[in-house]
Amino acid sequence: MTITFYCYPKCGTCRKAKAWLDSNEIEYKDVHIVDETPTEAQLREYIEASGLPIKKFFNTSGKKYRELGLKDELPKLSDEEKIRLLASDGMLVKRPITTDGKQVTLGFKEDEFEHTWK
Repeated sequence: MTITFYCYPKCGTCRKAKAWLDSNEIEYKDVHIVDETPTEAQLREYIEASGLPIKKFFNTSGKKYRELGLKDELPKLSDEEKIRLLASDGMLVKRPITTDGKQVTLGFKEDEFEHTWK
């Protein structure tokens, strides 16, 4: 199983998740989420596999999210517009996204990583 780990190196949550993967000797491909932002098609797959609503994929605590006023704008957008927006800038995407192509975790919760990736 090859795991893809989309992260932002300066993100504390990403560093915690990476440390967990490393300490559990789980191999993964490290992908810089800003340099290689997931495509619209990939995001559609991740959203579907995660079972989470699209809005959960937004980094709501990020500077870019606040600058664009997305708290008020997101409810007005269609799902396709939301996905297009996410794919346009990795800083808008909640991180890390960890996936093996079938399962997806968003963010880092140790118990969720234990259940999904061990």
